[in-house]
Amino acid sequence: MKIAKHTNRPRRTGTDASTPALGARDPTVATLSVPTIVASAIGELDLKRRAPLLGRLLGAVGPLALAVIGGGVFAKFLPIARLPVIPVSFEDAALATSSQVYELVRYVEQSNPNLIEGLMATLLQDGMVLTALGASIAAIAIKQLSDRKGSIAGSPMK
Repeated sequence: MKIAKHTNRPRRTGTDASTPALGARDPTVATLSVPTIVASAIGELDLKRRAPLLGRLLGAVGPLALAVIGGGVFAKFLPIARLPVIPVSFEDAALATSSQVYELVRYVEQSNPNLIEGLMATLLQDGMVLTALGASIAAIAIKQLSDRKGSIAGSPMK
């Protein structure tokens, strides 16, 4: 019986490769997902604008998701889980990590894609966010937003 030898692979530090850092620029921008783009854009915002966006995202999930997403970090909002927009303090917005925001956006994209489309459209209208994200990421986001709207408009009605 042969035993495979271990190879010397570089160790990953920090966040998992599937959860990009807020505001991180990836050279493979063509493979960026909507949650990655939105989470990166939220990471570029100042706390005054980040807190309300997180509140809108948190308001779109139910109590069970609040207890699970981001390792349960959003469970503190359980008493007000049924509000359409959860009030998020600047301190809470500052403490939200890139992976937690990414998980939240990913969950909301699956459960309420219309909210993500609205958020992405709002973010893309902000010149400061566009500058921070870079033209290539903004172009991908605009293309994905238009593709989504096109696929919704072109889908047959049942």
